[in-house]
Amino acid sequence: MPSPIPAHWRSQPIRRAILTLCGLLPLSLAAAHYVPALPLSAIAPPARQFGLPFAGAPGPDTWLLGQGYGNTTGAYRQRRSTYGNLQGIHAGLDFSAPCGTPVLAIGDGVVAEVDGPHGSPPHNVVIDHAGNLSSLYGHLLKRASLRPGQKVTRGQVIGQSGDSQGTCISAPHLHLELRDRSHQRFFNPLPYIAADWNTLALAGSFGRGYEYDLNAPRRWQTPDSQPAALRGGRLLNEYAKPWPLAPGGSR
Repeated sequence: MPSPIPAHWRSQPIRRAILTLCGLLPLSLAAAHYVPALPLSAIAPPARQFGLPFAGAPGPDTWLLGQGYGNTTGAYRQRRSTYGNLQGIHAGLDFSAPCGTPVLAIGDGVVAEVDGPHGSPPHNVVIDHAGNLSSLYGHLLKRASLRPGQKVTRGQVIGQSGDSQGTCISAPHLHLELRDRSHQRFFNPLPYIAADWNTLALAGSFGRGYEYDLNAPRRWQTPDSQPAALRGGRLLNEYAKPWPLAPGGSR
């Protein structure tokens, strides 16, 4: 049954706390999102210390890069709704892949959540890594056969890619995020993942879909220049002169 509380109302921290006290939101969901962000000084800097979440080469029958991390045109159009609590940006990488494609852990770590409150439906996994970093694998096909506290190694199969719409036709892809362990900060995965991003960009649509601010047209226009985000922070992309305009010519 859908929640009777509008999504934009549930997303606000103070309102969310009130709803929890009134019994209208699960306590576990509120607690999961209501913790302080870790200081940036406590988080490992990018050093290409992780790998890709798929084995083998990209291609039309294996996997391709879809929506990038950051200020994508899709995120911009939904900056006040879907991405309103993520400062208006797409906080992960979308890898297009057929349902059932094996998903690999990007680094050594410990399973923190299986279908927990921080993931993307229908199924998800969160792995904690050294340096107070966590990787999230969303839209998995089925519940992973892992348990919280289980150690995993880089390259280990931790699940199967699925479809955010649950059809394996509409939008089959893996949503990968890199966060701090508090799940309040979101980082651009590119400088953390050892990969030939220039070549990968040629195989898919990656990097060719960012929103322009015509008052600062060079800002955030490359895959590796996208900003980090803070859960619940102010919008980063509220532009007076955006391009392209949303359908209908709206901003």
